[in-house]
Amino acid sequence: MATYKKRGYKPKTKKEKEDIVEENSATAEVFNTLDEGASKTEEWFVKNQNIIIGAIAVIALVVLGYLGYNRFIAEPQQKEAMNEMYQAKKYFEDAANGISSDSLYTMALNGGEGKYGMLDIIDQYGGTQAANLANYYAGIAYLNLKDYQNAITYLSDFTSDDKMLGPIAKGGIGDAFVQLEQPTEALEYYEKAFKANVNSFTTPMYLLKAAKVAIDLGENAKALDYLNRIKSEFDDSTEASQVDVLIGKVEASL
Repeated sequence: MATYKKRGYKPKTKKEKEDIVEENSATAEVFNTLDEGASKTEEWFVKNQNIIIGAIAVIALVVLGYLGYNRFIAEPQQKEAMNEMYQAKKYFEDAANGISSDSLYTMALNGGEGKYGMLDIIDQYGGTQAANLANYYAGIAYLNLKDYQNAITYLSDFTSDDKMLGPIAKGGIGDAFVQLEQPTEALEYYEKAFKANVNSFTTPMYLLKAAKVAIDLGENAKALDYLNRIKSEFDDSTEASQVDVLIGKVEASL
C-alpha cells in the first residue's frame, strides 16, 4: 500500500528506497505512454489533415446547400404551388358543397379558366407539400367521380399527420375497395383509418365501417369489438345510434 510521504522525506531503509524508485518508474512510464499517445495522435492528424479538412468542407457545403435550397428554391416553389392551386381548391370545395359536383370535381382535377388543376400541381411541383396535398384532393375527387382505381392511387401517394386528413385519406381508400368489391383490403384500410388518430369524428365513423365489413367477412368477434368500442368510447356520436342493432345481430350469429 502506498503511504503519504512529506516533502523532503528521505528513505531510511533499503526497502523504502526500492519502493520510491519503483513508484518513480511507474509514474515516468505513465507519462511516457501519454506522451507517446499524444505524439501518435498528432502525427495522425498531420498525416491526414487534408482528408479531415476536406471532410469538414464537404459537411459544411452539404449544410449550406440544404439551407440554401430550402430558402431560395423549396420555399418559393411551395408558395408558388399553393398560389397556383387556389382555383383548383375552390372548384373542389364548391363540388364538395354540392354545386355541379361532377363537372367541378373534373375541373378541380384538370383545371379550368386557364388555371392549373390538381394533376398539374402534382406534375409541375412534385416534392412540395402543395403537391402532396394535391394528391389528397385528386384522390377524393376521383372517389366522388367513381374512378376508384385512381382514387386509391392518389390517396396512397398522400402522407399526413393531420388528425382529420390522414384518417380520411385511409378511409377513402377503404371506401374505394368496398366499391371494387375487395372487402379484405377495405377492412385493412378502415382499421388504418381509425388507428391513424383518435377523435370523436373519424374514429367512430371508421370503426362502424370496419365493423360492417367485418360482419360481411364473417369476422364477428372483431366486429363486436369495434361496435362495443363505439358504444363505450363514442356514445355521443351519430354512429352510436346504430350500434345496438348491429351488436344484437352479431351476438345472434355468435
